[in-house]
Amino acid sequence: MRDSATPASLPFIKMHGAGNDFVVIDSRGRGRTVTASLARAIGDRHRGVGFDQLAEIIASDTADFGLVFWNSDGSQAGACGNATRCVADHVMRGAGLDRVTLTTARGTLQAERLADGRVAVNMGAPQLDWREIPLATAVDPQHLPLQGDPVAVGMGNPHCVHFVPDVAAVDLATLGPQIEQNPLFPQKTNVEFATLISPCRIRMRVWERGTGITLACGSGACATAVAAHLRGMIGPRVAIEVDGGTLEVDWRDDGVWLTGPVARVFDGVLAADYVAAHQ
Repeated sequence: MRDSATPASLPFIKMHGAGNDFVVIDSRGRGRTVTASLARAIGDRHRGVGFDQLAEIIASDTADFGLVFWNSDGSQAGACGNATRCVADHVMRGAGLDRVTLTTARGTLQAERLADGRVAVNMGAPQLDWREIPLATAVDPQHLPLQGDPVAVGMGNPHCVHFVPDVAAVDLATLGPQIEQNPLFPQKTNVEFATLISPCRIRMRVWERGTGITLACGSGACATAVAAHLRGMIGPRVAIEVDGGTLEVDWRDDGVWLTGPVARVFDGVLAADYVAAHQ
């Protein structure tokens, strides 16, 4: 007979949004389940399940549900736009709804399903003050004193956006971790490289803080759109081409809306012994 203190098996869902892949664990009704150690174990693509981020659903007193995001290195992420869209789709389908509210470290967000099946989420207003992003010193976020004249934008997590002639020519695996850990970013940073294709389309690649190169990044797409708009390169609405597909960003009066596809790939169960060994 299993001791009551021993973790039970743990159901999960594997989802992705434009190739940005997630493990979703519903901790409502069972108490907080995920620890840094367990997140690292599940995030191992050889010995676990593998993910860009893990999204843990928790109960909320002020919204339909809450979300906590984990990176594959066991650190927590303040925001994850594509994971938010994926989990919102899962919750909406389960409850028979087309709109939900949710709480994250970013605050209370709204999500909705569109007629074409895509899911949109309001990621809130961008953080443009150097203290809020945050940066280590009082510099102009729109013109950082770094090579390439990048832009810093906060979307609940910090971003450093570089505009380059050709993103395909960027050595992202080398430059990404160097910029992520630059002392200018006290909480490290996500790193985006973007090329303007037209006034309504941008090509972007991303290095995510605590994860590495990913096929897409929702908050990164939002930050890139905001940075490009601040630079006068685009209007408030733009399509962002990422390695895994296309996301749409619309900077409205009520916040930055992120829209894109969602996919439920499979359901699984982590064995009780595996959970116990990594908590």
